[in-house]
Amino acid sequence: MTKRNIRTYAAFSIVGVSNTLIDFIIFFFLTACLVPSFLAQCLSYTAGMLNSYIWNRKWTFQVKKKADKWEWIKWITVNGAACLLTYVVLYVTQLAGFSLFISKAVGTLVGLMITFTGSRIWVFQTESKPSEME
Repeated sequence: MTKRNIRTYAAFSIVGVSNTLIDFIIFFFLTACLVPSFLAQCLSYTAGMLNSYIWNRKWTFQVKKKADKWEWIKWITVNGAACLLTYVVLYVTQLAGFSLFISKAVGTLVGLMITFTGSRIWVFQTESKPSEME
């Protein structure tokens, strides 16, 4: 693993923590206000997603070119899929008897795997040497 990859993973993790805090705070605030969990999940995930886009683009993946519509479409596709899957995990784990907090945490971990992979290899892909991708 290269120093660049370690830096990228570390930056993604820091941004991810901030996204997760935003997501969890909004989600649990909305559910405490009796907003249905599906709507709360969509709203809270979107807030974290916007934070993620800004910081991952500028800091984690250090994209220099101006954003275009295709980057946005790819970003929304990856995060839309992750949001949907996190809700499915949230729903299924709650049906299995897990608490809302545990269900949300498991869903968030699943979403994290999807967004990192999709962001790195598709949304913010940069032209680099094969050795940098290891």
